[in-house]
Amino acid sequence: MKAGVFDSGIGGLTVVKSLLGHKLFDEIIYYGDTARVPYGSKDKNTIIRYSLEVSEFFKNFDIDILIVACNTVSAYALEELRDSINIPVVGVIEAGVLSLENQIKNKKSNILILGTKATINSKKYKLALEEKQYQNITSIATGLFVPIVEEGLEKTQILDKTLEYYFKDLNNIDAVILGCTHFPLIENKISSFLNNAKTIHSGEAIVEFLEKNYNCHQKHTETKLNFFASENPDSLKKVAVKWLGIKNLII
Repeated sequence: MKAGVFDSGIGGLTVVKSLLGHKLFDEIIYYGDTARVPYGSKDKNTIIRYSLEVSEFFKNFDIDILIVACNTVSAYALEELRDSINIPVVGVIEAGVLSLENQIKNKKSNILILGTKATINSKKYKLALEEKQYQNITSIATGLFVPIVEEGLEKTQILDKTLEYYFKDLNNIDAVILGCTHFPLIENKISSFLNNAKTIHSGEAIVEFLEKNYNCHQKHTETKLNFFASENPDSLKKVAVKWLGIKNLII
């Protein structure tokens, strides 16, 4: 089974890492729209247009499923993508909500949603959680985390100060939805700042969703990876090898 994975930049590699860890596919085609990252600061029509342009790229490959490893695209362009390509298209928001529901049973828990400005403004996570009867939901646009991860600044005081800026007034958070695929790279820092709050991230959530809804249970001994980017693909490949941390990758 062959999967396409699409993100606005390099953050979707966190989803790829989970897919590899669970051995769900024998081949993954990854595309990062690195020339136009971030999508989270763009308007709805631009996000849809960019997403449809990327869907044309995937039509060059015989993929069985398209995984949208971008919360912003999942919030604004899933239906348009499903209309444009004749295969299943799976986003990360529905998967993230499912994962939180399975792990956080108390409907009065304090839930924090983090994401780009566009994702938070869409209210897709908040509305989905309210439908599940969760009562205490806080949403914060934390777009500065994206360039911090893209620039490899996860271990600097820049991140520490940014965490303080965003979270200084928060108390008693029980669970955090990492509503951007860049954020799992700073997951431990986020959790630690929030007194070890439970984190829900897109990679593991997508695996859980695929296994439940698409019968992705076959385990593949090797996964062939192909990386493409709208700008500087060699840099994307180097980051992928570093982040994925697997020595026997087939590239």
